[in-house]
Amino acid sequence: MTAVDLEALFSELSRLPDVEADNLQAYDATDRIVLETAADIIHPDTKVAVIGDRYGALTLGALAGLGVGHVRVHQDLYTGRLALQRNAGTVGLQGRYDAHELDRGLLEGAGLVLMQLPKSLAELEETADAVARFAAPDAVLLAGGRVKHMSLGMNAVLERHFASVQPQLARQKSRVLLARGPQPSPLAAPYPVVEPLPELGITVCAHGAAFSGARLDIGTRYLLSFLDRMPEARLAVDLGCGTGILATMYARRHQNARVIATDQSAAAVASAKGTALANGLGERIEVVHDDALSTLDPGSADVILLNPPFHLGASVHAGAALKMFQAAARVLAPGGQLWTVYNSHLQYRASLERLIGPTVEEGRNPKFTVTRSVKA
Repeated sequence: MTAVDLEALFSELSRLPDVEADNLQAYDATDRIVLETAADIIHPDTKVAVIGDRYGALTLGALAGLGVGHVRVHQDLYTGRLALQRNAGTVGLQGRYDAHELDRGLLEGAGLVLMQLPKSLAELEETADAVARFAAPDAVLLAGGRVKHMSLGMNAVLERHFASVQPQLARQKSRVLLARGPQPSPLAAPYPVVEPLPELGITVCAHGAAFSGARLDIGTRYLLSFLDRMPEARLAVDLGCGTGILATMYARRHQNARVIATDQSAAAVASAKGTALANGLGERIEVVHDDALSTLDPGSADVILLNPPFHLGASVHAGAALKMFQAAARVLAPGGQLWTVYNSHLQYRASLERLIGPTVEEGRNPKFTVTRSVKA
């Protein structure tokens, strides 16, 4: 596939159902140079796996441009999985890939692994361990990223799991790390970690991609300081649950409530399930891989707890939070409450008033604001 053909394919791709904006694309230069580097390595019988494909550019580019008949792919985000499915249909490549979790089924026998580098070293550690553990002995990993988001720590992580790690020349502000010679560890996989959180008296389970790991992030800590003000609910939802700390604490306090924890990250969902089980709440907390509460009925929740992100990928953008507010507005029952913690400079209160209903500030510290919005 020529550069022109690749651009034509990329131009057909959409981020939907994820947030779309003029400054947000469904592909970047990293996708392009990973595929171009792969073209010099791949053989006709090479089995290919893709990890971290945002919206399908790597998977569909491999199918259309590398002569690959079939690809196995792992995407952490629910929105990315839906976008790949949609984009595959748009370009006529549906049925040419299989979706997997980050496991043996994804990587067994893979001779070439294409990857968008994750933001966190913990996620990279879990991924690199899996590739080294399950891929073919002669597998090559091409891990690409935007130079401004890359660090020497990424090289160090890969060097723990591969005999050779060679940074390639940067192009178009992106770079590929080429890793060869997988070195599978004889030890147990490093993730998930399961650690006590003495401050709250609970145990937390965390996969590498889970936000804040097994620690208590400061926004969640501040929101939990208002737990005694939150009402009993028939159904309470931890929206964007991460490792499930909010769901766990609410379920412990309100013994009769049904609790759902939901996140668009598969790593977060697996972590929250582990946290619920570790605290004896596996029967009471249902954990759902979902985007913006799409599987919940309108008007079904009495309480929603939310610590929204303020990034979309590597971009600072309010779209993710606004999408979550809209989802909460749909799912809350009349009179239901949305409890939100956010960085005070983001000034979400006007949006909460408009989308949910009357909103009061329950508390503010030097960094965060906690609001309570009542569904009109």
